[in-house]
Amino acid sequence: STQSNGRQLPNIFPITMASPSPRKRTRSQTGPSPKKLKGDHDVEALRDIANRMRILSVEATTKAGSGHPSSCSSMAELLAVMFFDKTGMRFNPQDPRNINNDRFILSKGHCAPILYAAWHEAGLLPREEVLKLREFGNDLEGHPTPRLSFVDLATGSLGQGLNAAAGMAYAAKHIDKRETRYWCLMGDGESAEGAVWEAMNFASFYHLDNLVAIIDINRLGQSDATPLQHHLDIYKARCEAFGWHAITVDGHNVEEIIAAYEEAGATKDKPTIVLAKTFKGHAFKSIEDQLNWHGKALGGDTERVLTDLKAALSDGQDGKRLSVNHPTTTYESPVDIEYKLPCNYTMGQEVATRNAYGTALVDLGRADGDNNRVVAGDADVKNSTMSIGFYKAFPNKFVECFIAEQNLVGVGLGLSALGKIPFVSTFSAFFARAYDHIRMGAISLGNVKFVGSHCGVSIGEDGPSQMALEDLAMFRAIPNLTVLYPCDAVSTTKAVELAANNKGMFFIRISRPNAKVIYSNDEVFELGKFKTIRSSTSDQIAIFGGGVTTHEAIAAADKLAAEGINVRVIDMFSVKPADKETILAAAQATNGRLLTVEDHYPEGGLHETVSSVIAENGVNAKVYSLAVNEIPRSGKPNELLAHYQIDAQGIYNKVKKILG
Repeated sequence: STQSNGRQLPNIFPITMASPSPRKRTRSQTGPSPKKLKGDHDVEALRDIANRMRILSVEATTKAGSGHPSSCSSMAELLAVMFFDKTGMRFNPQDPRNINNDRFILSKGHCAPILYAAWHEAGLLPREEVLKLREFGNDLEGHPTPRLSFVDLATGSLGQGLNAAAGMAYAAKHIDKRETRYWCLMGDGESAEGAVWEAMNFASFYHLDNLVAIIDINRLGQSDATPLQHHLDIYKARCEAFGWHAITVDGHNVEEIIAAYEEAGATKDKPTIVLAKTFKGHAFKSIEDQLNWHGKALGGDTERVLTDLKAALSDGQDGKRLSVNHPTTTYESPVDIEYKLPCNYTMGQEVATRNAYGTALVDLGRADGDNNRVVAGDADVKNSTMSIGFYKAFPNKFVECFIAEQNLVGVGLGLSALGKIPFVSTFSAFFARAYDHIRMGAISLGNVKFVGSHCGVSIGEDGPSQMALEDLAMFRAIPNLTVLYPCDAVSTTKAVELAANNKGMFFIRISRPNAKVIYSNDEVFELGKFKTIRSSTSDQIAIFGGGVTTHEAIAAADKLAAEGINVRVIDMFSVKPADKETILAAAQATNGRLLTVEDHYPEGGLHETVSSVIAENGVNAKVYSLAVNEIPRSGKPNELLAHYQIDAQGIYNKVKKILG
């Protein structure tokens, strides 16, 4: 068969990857559903809208020379009913981000052309703009991004839309008490992603009956048939096992879709998923349900397909039109607040930065009050990250995501899309599992504040699986993301305050061991600025530290000073953006002798931050490094710091060696 390789599925599935699925109905045979619809629904107009959206998707992708018209075609009726029937969304198309609107996330982002066609039908986008699809400089890109006012989250890395939609639905139901609804349309191929099932579990646990998911089950992936093809019974059993109300429909039958959406609206206490049997390239003669059309414009088949689609319009010309349904409720929008956090520590007091984070987060929640913008989320380690204080103080604004880090990040992005300021925390190492979600968060212009605890070998006996030693490199690589690395309770408080008051994604690296307070409560911290703790006019070398190694550097400096050796100690509070002026000034003052000390692997952390500034500015300087240079093992924190020579004695020895 040209449709698959005949590969057998595991025995638990009594199906094989065989030839095209038999049609339940063809387009010409599609007739009224046996279900009786309630109220007035203009079925003919909805069919026309679906076909007009197909037409515009084909025209736009043909003009662009690339795109996914066949994947767009399989979801046309699903989208038409969602946008234009009263069982679907309520929204103001001229103000897509209005808080009163229902929201839609297209998780299968490669179908952007039909999303743009829908917003053209709704009256927001001119047709000529849609026909500029994929052109350089045009915001109508190959996959949707929030450069467009009607896009809340960037999608296209598949399997992520439902996480964000669940976060939005959670905020509306449990935090803001709004009756707005949230819709997410996925492809069948992406339902293999684990993140989808993390979101499914989350949504049912929190009874998100304001969430409607749709899977466009068109049977074909990019290079082969999908694992379950058109076996909707298996999809349904899986979704029901995850606590969802599941409805199966013919995804090209408008009446069945209307009935399903109406049923979704009436379902209480659990989310609804519509499992739609569709066909890739539906209504494209000789292309429908055929492999090897994924991601391809129709080329020479365009005119033939367009002729057929136009002939299917109800009046033989342009077809009937409908208006969208506007919101019927009004809610107040939250206000912008300039947060100012109290700071009540004493010099020399020993406080772990994770504990200071917990205190600052509670203070931030108090400052936010009933505004409900500041929220917190965690992955079942809130008694280690110390976000537990926020959970106890503001349980209605705390989102427990359990051990599902991809969903934790995705939910945070959904909260961010609704104007929240989410602080999401877990062990820093575990953010690696959600790295693609974080990457997509940057493309989504997200406002999530990531807080990672248990960094480096300083956590001690738990061992390397728990030690974040790659996290600085990981987060530094994300565009437009700020990386802060506080070393004491005061700088941690200021880091939380800066993150809350500045839009954009942040990563705050917090530590487990107690650390002495070295800054006064009124110390001013800025983005892009380090803190010079020790300096003189005769500094022989500059030592750059962060977090726990800042304290070790201070101790080493004191020991060296006792021998008449002056060194400069710099606390790299703002790792990204880095403080170029301080780095260059240190190089000039010390005859180009710089040393970075980090509880992190050598790659991508403090050393490469300093080295890149030196290299970019053509400075004649040598940047030495002390770092964790192998996969570590369990041990006491002081043993591990000493073993990797990132404690005070190791720094002292390294400086003595450098200075000869």
